[in-house]
Amino acid sequence: MMKKTRDFLRKLNLPTQDNHELKPSSRRFPDGGQFRIEIPSVEGPRVFLEVLALAKELKVPVHRVSQGSGVLLLPKGEIAEMARIGRDNKVEVCLFVGPRASFETGAQTLTSAGKVIGLQHRGADQLVYAIEDVRWACDLGIRSILPADLGLIWALNEMKKKGELPKNLVIKSSVTLPAANPATAKIFEDAGVSTLNIPTDLSPAQIGAIRQAVKIPIDMYIEVPDSFGGFVRYYEMPQLVSVAAPMYLKFGLRNAPDIYPSGVHIEPTATLMARERVRRARIALDLLERFAPEIKISPLGSKDLGIPEP
Repeated sequence: MMKKTRDFLRKLNLPTQDNHELKPSSRRFPDGGQFRIEIPSVEGPRVFLEVLALAKELKVPVHRVSQGSGVLLLPKGEIAEMARIGRDNKVEVCLFVGPRASFETGAQTLTSAGKVIGLQHRGADQLVYAIEDVRWACDLGIRSILPADLGLIWALNEMKKKGELPKNLVIKSSVTLPAANPATAKIFEDAGVSTLNIPTDLSPAQIGAIRQAVKIPIDMYIEVPDSFGGFVRYYEMPQLVSVAAPMYLKFGLRNAPDIYPSGVHIEPTATLMARERVRRARIALDLLERFAPEIKISPLGSKDLGIPEP
């Protein structure tokens, strides 16, 4: 059935159907690991320190922390401090690109149909602002950024090629700009995405098809914030890692407030939520040790991580 279409997709080096057989992925991180741990919504240096303290207590290896409020809303000293903490602890620090459609004066993002614009950048001026945000973060030592606009991703990758940005800068696509199928994932990879966020509700077979199309790591929420569906997928982890490796397992929280943009006024809430994400990661690791002890986690400090630099 549909032979012509499937034959054409095959010529494009794309899978012709989802991975219904759940064939394992043979890909790995350069260090041989199949998965890594990411703690999202780490909104400043004080929250970062709390995450690392609890991670040490619970023996949770944290490979990457990410932040959602944006470079724009972090003072210079706090960016530099997050870079220092990440560098000292060999943890990748990924900061969201600051200005975005939802910060702008346009009303489309507030409408039910207009939400498709997501966190993209409206117009040439805002694109310039976004690039300046990335330049500033890189100047302060950050080597991992989180854009939600495909055009910005392409522009940043071109800047990397021409030496305008560090060549080892990790470009992590946002869950607000997810790749839902193999063709879209391939476009993102070709545009310069280093690690790929996918929708929170894809089946293992669908995720396995995306893996067959791209080489880059896949990022996926295992516990999903309510705003993205609120799924809790812990028992699926062995299967997910099997078909999608290498991948970053991310831990959002059900029944938790939206804290973007964050700041000192809600720092206690941000801190408690970040600590609970570490606790959830410990629960996930315990489950993997019970049901899939053969699955290998990456060591800390791997060279391909976007660990901050001086």
